[in-house]
Amino acid sequence: MVSIAIQDATIATWHAKYQYSRQRPSELETAIHPLVSVPHSPSYPSEHAAVAVAAADVLAYLFPSDAENLKQLASEAGQSRIAAGVQFPSDVAAGEALGHEVGAAVIARAKADRSDIPWDGKIRTGPDLWAGTNPLLITMGNWVPWVLRSADQFRPPPPPAPRSPQMVAELTELKNFSRTPVSTRLSWFWAAVPELREWIAITNLKIFETRISEDPPKAARAMALLGIASFDSFIGCMEAKYHYLAPRPFQMDRNISMIFPAPNHPSYPAAHGCGDGAAEAILSSLFPHDAAYFKARAEEGAMSRIWAGIHYRSDVDAGLTLGRSVGRLVAEEASKDGTETTAK
Repeated sequence: MVSIAIQDATIATWHAKYQYSRQRPSELETAIHPLVSVPHSPSYPSEHAAVAVAAADVLAYLFPSDAENLKQLASEAGQSRIAAGVQFPSDVAAGEALGHEVGAAVIARAKADRSDIPWDGKIRTGPDLWAGTNPLLITMGNWVPWVLRSADQFRPPPPPAPRSPQMVAELTELKNFSRTPVSTRLSWFWAAVPELREWIAITNLKIFETRISEDPPKAARAMALLGIASFDSFIGCMEAKYHYLAPRPFQMDRNISMIFPAPNHPSYPAAHGCGDGAAEAILSSLFPHDAAYFKARAEEGAMSRIWAGIHYRSDVDAGLTLGRSVGRLVAEEASKDGTETTAK
């Protein structure tokens, strides 16, 4: 939600900038000496104010106890541009007004995305089905996606049957896996650092390396596409998890050793695989020269769940496939928005 609010606020700001083409303060008055580099864009309205207010409004909706602090931070962002001598007070005021409009639109969409519908407490039970109390994100398959036509659009085929030769082989792989300091470190890394945060860091780095950071609308777009691909991949992932209710490895074999407890939701497909595959696909469309790197990081993140003993190989493979399918769909839809999609 926040990345989408930032993208839309940036796009709306840039539209207005070139509609009015107002010069920067130092371009109109040579006695003004800016404290920072003067952006190569019109002054009105303030992009800093618009983006900060839109993001703050959405965050305040999600975290109401922090609303006052967020409001203050947003105000500081806008006022900093006046203090730096690169924008007029009226630029900031217009940016703030625009930001509130964008934030309200994103919040209205969020209120209608079905994420607030409570679980009815019902879940299928039976032999060889996953079982657990307070299942995580059990209703997420009913949320409204951004790009997917339906939550089950890329639902994977059924997982290996319990006690089938493939399942036995996958359990044996887990029991025979010899952990190393590297595999253990990576398992903890991908578990302790939420995977989306790692992909956000990677995206930030690529935005800087390719100088897209000098083009705020494109930079905001890249972050928004990552967020959309991740969100929709998790909707598809959770729909499949609770459709199949595949038991975790430790539920099939108590001799399975885990580095840390398995998350409280079914095993198939692997959520890390879904998220990592989606991030790989969308970033590969934006930064194609780094596709091999994105693939390696996605597979590292997904495989870390096998190394930790909490997923079968089929979980990981299905998750990566689902996530990549979602990411490619998002990239396909994004290619229609009139923006040059790839970094040179």
